[in-house]
Amino acid sequence: MIKQMEKLPVRVYASNADASVAVAQRIARLIRGNNAAGRSTVLGLATGHTPLGVYRELIRLHQQEELDFSQVITFNLDEYWPISHASIQSYHSWMDSNFFCHINIKPENTHILSGEIAEEEIDEHCANFEKMIQEAGGLDLQILGIGRTGHIGFNEPGSSPASRTRRIELDRVTRMDAASDFFGEENVPRMALTMGIGSILEAREIMLLAFGEHKAPIIKAAVEGEVNLNVSASYLQQHPLVNFYLDPAASAALTRFQSPWLLGSCQWDDLLVRQAVIWLSQKVNKPILKLTDEDYGENGLGELSRLRNGAYNVNLEVFRHLMHTITGWPGAKEGPQKIMIFSPHPDDDVICMGGTMMRLVQQGHDLHTAYMVSGCLSVFDYDVMRYADFAREFNRVFGLAPDTSAQIEERIDRVLRRKRAGELDPPEVQEIKGLIRRTEAIAASRFCGMSEENIHFLDLPFYNTGLVQKNPIGEEDVQRTLELLEEVEPDIIFAAGDMSDPHGTHRQCLDALMSALDRYHAAGHAAPKMWLYRGAWQEWPAENIDMAVPLSPDELKRKRFAIFRHESQKDRAMFPGPYDSREFWQRAEDRNRQTASIYDSLGLPEYQAIEAFSLWPLKQSAQAASEMEQVEISTPKLETTTR
Repeated sequence: MIKQMEKLPVRVYASNADASVAVAQRIARLIRGNNAAGRSTVLGLATGHTPLGVYRELIRLHQQEELDFSQVITFNLDEYWPISHASIQSYHSWMDSNFFCHINIKPENTHILSGEIAEEEIDEHCANFEKMIQEAGGLDLQILGIGRTGHIGFNEPGSSPASRTRRIELDRVTRMDAASDFFGEENVPRMALTMGIGSILEAREIMLLAFGEHKAPIIKAAVEGEVNLNVSASYLQQHPLVNFYLDPAASAALTRFQSPWLLGSCQWDDLLVRQAVIWLSQKVNKPILKLTDEDYGENGLGELSRLRNGAYNVNLEVFRHLMHTITGWPGAKEGPQKIMIFSPHPDDDVICMGGTMMRLVQQGHDLHTAYMVSGCLSVFDYDVMRYADFAREFNRVFGLAPDTSAQIEERIDRVLRRKRAGELDPPEVQEIKGLIRRTEAIAASRFCGMSEENIHFLDLPFYNTGLVQKNPIGEEDVQRTLELLEEVEPDIIFAAGDMSDPHGTHRQCLDALMSALDRYHAAGHAAPKMWLYRGAWQEWPAENIDMAVPLSPDELKRKRFAIFRHESQKDRAMFPGPYDSREFWQRAEDRNRQTASIYDSLGLPEYQAIEAFSLWPLKQSAQAASEMEQVEISTPKLETTTR
């Protein structure tokens, strides 16, 4: 049934890291096999956040297991146009810094379309690129990502399946997604050079990677939908050897995960039962307690009704569970607790759980907040000038160090005027932007009633690259987090579980926290209870909610005012994320109201808004777990390709 529904082979892994390792292992086997046979390996490569884990694993294999790239030839999918090769956003620069400089590949064997080519030479340049691929013997294996428009390479909706390497105008959604790399959508080039769909389909093997909740809808369209001119990735259905490598979030909309009962018999556990009953309630537009055996039978859930002794029992079981998630005591009733909120950016805490923060303070808990990164990348240059103007005027009025302030102001003004769009901030400007975020976080925490001595700034080093792309989590990141845990010794932790953060900081902050907690437990400390919050980009599905904290109209308004304390993020955020131009306070309120509306539609008490939390470790149904692939840990026999 799955094969009938899914028109492309899909492999789902427990994490994006596992999926990346699996892809890297396949590439390594191919290279080793061809090296042993005395032939080159021709790879089609992609750029961006998605394949980064693959390249890091290949680098590890080269450095630690002697994977030899000397006979590898590469062709990159695409490049922005026009753009200088030296630009930090250029794919030439990206590939050098993230892959080529760390392996023994020959520079003459790497091929990337040029963003510096003159307009009148583009057609010839693209034709020569196609010719070089053919002269190399064609692509053995092509790595792909997928855009939210369904593009592969930069083949936007409407691209022909016969298209070849060419210049193309970028869709606005694609430009929005690239905005974070260019420090603003207005700085993203409107054109790009890309391999065509026809060029991609000539590769002997194709591996597509997709991670995160925001990719789930387009993955469903490409995998389960018909071949469609508006979803370029759907043309991969016409290829004889292609595999999709996904994490659970990107696969969530596929029928086998979203509603597996439609495909046949299921492994029914409590989580899958909740998922099915909530799905049925929303599908037939009835509160849970009004669902009938006929509703179950007519919508593919007759098996569940029979196994649980009828609709009445199933309904009551799920309804009682959801009722028990609702609480006005997000800490504990038995007495004050020491509670630590880990906030990746300086505003994630109030955006995602500002109402709960105020409730915890009001109920007498010892509440601490740890801001894990500076958030300096999210501040516009004009805010720096505004604060520099304030500092100058403050010093003038109070007669404080006029010579020093004048020098600083002159330097900032000179740096910002000289800086071109999309360029890195110098260290002093990054420092000022970080200070702006820090003082806003203090103001918001104070508004929530927190003591200033309970506000902590970790400033984790992995973030301080000046780029949207961050370094891997390192020893110092984990050690700083561990030291704070040992200092506070929290009874309860709240941490960000929103993995659709467009620049990946949330995911890396959670990784640092988990590594620190492992060491914390190993040192003999009691394990704190941990809740994961969401809200900036996604919300927990109702079946995954373990704690629902209702907010009154006044509490929701106070949460809004707490978010307003982050003035540099007001009106317009530097990185608003996919498909969403609303301000963060609007997103937060809408999502909190939507969660309350879902609870109301299920027949639960009606509230103005709800902040939702899921208990760590996150639950996974046995049905979903059975669909997960395992990362290979042994080295299979050598594989070669035949040209």
